[in-house]
Amino acid sequence: MHAPRPALTRKRLSAIVDRIRHGPRRAKLVALTVFVAALVSLASLTGSWSLADLRAYDYLSIIGRPPLPEKGPIIVAIDEPSMAEIGSQWPWPRALHARLIRSLRKAGARAIALDVIFAEPAVDPENDRALAEALGPDVVLAGDQTLIQTPQAEQFVRTEPLALFTEKGAKVGIASVNLSGDGTLRQIPAYPDGFAVTLATIAGADPQTPQRRTLIQTFGAARTYPTVSYYQALDPENFLPEGTFRDRVVIVGLSLQNAPSIADGGADAFATSDTVFSRGLVAGAEIQATIYDNLIHGLAIERAGAPIAVSAVLLAALAAALAVFKSTSWRTLGYGAGALALIFLVSYGLMRFGHLFISPLGPGLAFLSVAVGQAGIDYAEERRRRREITRAFSQYLSPALVERLAQDPSQLKLGGERRTLTILFCDVRGFTTISENMKDDPEGLTTLINRLLTPLSEAVLNRSGTIDKYIGDCLMAFWNAPLDDPDHAVHAVQAARDMLAALEQLNVELEAEAKAAGRQPKVLRIGIGINTGECVVGNMGSARRFDYSALGDAVNLASRLEGASKDYGIPLLLGERTAGLATAKFPIVEIDRITVKGRSTVSPVFTLTEGASEAALAQHRGYLDAKYRDATGIDEALLHALKSALPSLEHYYEREGERLTARKRHSATNDPI
Repeated sequence: MHAPRPALTRKRLSAIVDRIRHGPRRAKLVALTVFVAALVSLASLTGSWSLADLRAYDYLSIIGRPPLPEKGPIIVAIDEPSMAEIGSQWPWPRALHARLIRSLRKAGARAIALDVIFAEPAVDPENDRALAEALGPDVVLAGDQTLIQTPQAEQFVRTEPLALFTEKGAKVGIASVNLSGDGTLRQIPAYPDGFAVTLATIAGADPQTPQRRTLIQTFGAARTYPTVSYYQALDPENFLPEGTFRDRVVIVGLSLQNAPSIADGGADAFATSDTVFSRGLVAGAEIQATIYDNLIHGLAIERAGAPIAVSAVLLAALAAALAVFKSTSWRTLGYGAGALALIFLVSYGLMRFGHLFISPLGPGLAFLSVAVGQAGIDYAEERRRRREITRAFSQYLSPALVERLAQDPSQLKLGGERRTLTILFCDVRGFTTISENMKDDPEGLTTLINRLLTPLSEAVLNRSGTIDKYIGDCLMAFWNAPLDDPDHAVHAVQAARDMLAALEQLNVELEAEAKAAGRQPKVLRIGIGINTGECVVGNMGSARRFDYSALGDAVNLASRLEGASKDYGIPLLLGERTAGLATAKFPIVEIDRITVKGRSTVSPVFTLTEGASEAALAQHRGYLDAKYRDATGIDEALLHALKSALPSLEHYYEREGERLTARKRHSATNDPI
């Protein structure tokens, strides 16, 4: 034997709904946030992720970057034209460098830096002596520091110029640079006696002390800095404008006339952040000039350390959790896009105005992972919840209401209940004739009725109505159940107006299609009846199959009003209570008092008169008063005037005229003479 199924009481319904709706969503969201924050934080500390962060820096650092500082270093390029002009292979005699130093000093250079290492004696000692005689405290010579790694140990090897040169007062600056894992130069070497630092010091500037995570702010691709050829600097009076070197810092170094490409490589040339777009390498001398300007103008950018980067990831994950704390929807995609844009904007703002680079990749990924992950969890939970609700209530509710309950279970009450509803009936006029004419084209008839019922149904649904049923070409709908709708009468009238507008548009389309096909167009007409009153609404049907529907006298009257609209020649008729509730929103007038089939009471009937003047409405009300007192005393001229004043009621007044004539004829026949 099977145990009897327990009754579905309101208490049991509430318990089921609460159990389904209030799952451990918050706990899952917290777990997801912690997991994503931890995973992204750990990933951001890896070398591969670091390269991705630096690539993001490349793109951001070239957007809106500062212009090249004025009166910055001038590059004296050891280039192909100079080699051709001097007629000697590199390395050139050191006496030639001595001549260059004297020439630059004579031209007014404030400080001179040679990005060339003179660590070994020249073949001809006279060349060394000549260079030493030209050196002084206004000259910086390049040194080098290299890390040599062996299986046994790591050793730094420092290479400096000959003591002969430093004894003359020349300063030594370490010109070594550190490349990122992808071979790109982005970082300012953290040498306290770096080449650019030393040059800035002897030039009388107060440079920043470079840190281990200080990044270079570039100003452009190769040859952004003013550059002259070596041979021109040897004789500036003949080759260069006057004052070219006056009070300027000069950096001498290898610089190819045409910047080499990444594929070709090049001596003392490096990829920088600009290489992303230019695809060219930048000469070492120009990089030293860029570092020089970064340090003396405070333009260098500090890369955030691990604590700040991890904090940014945690903050983004928390922000995503707050954004989806209550729920997720299609708007979550918009929130994610907006959050990503904001994260990149904040990263850019901190870099550009705070000189601090916090990569947007980690926070961006954390935000998206939490938001999208929770959206996926919510979607799966929603599907599971709907399946549970369907299983729990499929034997009690129609499929349409099961779906509504799945959307918001708290809104639905099971069982019949008494409610004030506004009911709408809509029927197609002359559909029997249309069906007969199309009896040989059942597919076309089906298409036609579907084309009509689709916009009519949309009009109901768009105004928060519930479609009760379709009865052939008739549609029944109601408002204020199963969900509360305080403006149910207004919404029903609005839906009726929308239905009439949709019908007019459909007739235009049908006429155009008929003309294109060379056949007579079909003109569709509908009649609508709307009434408001007390009804019983709930599950109606048999024990095996039932629907959510409404019953009551108000429903019957709405149906009768729809049928009466054909007799009056008016597409929309309203019951008395509907008219009373909607009269503040629409121009509504009474047209008659009738007794419909199945009811013994007299029912006032109303309709819309949009666009009518107050004078015409007053004239209509006067006509009704006269009609209710003694219709035979009405002058037919009044009806003709009303037809002109209220063209939307033209058919109604024609009917009234015919009835008036019939009454007068009947009265004349029975009048004793």
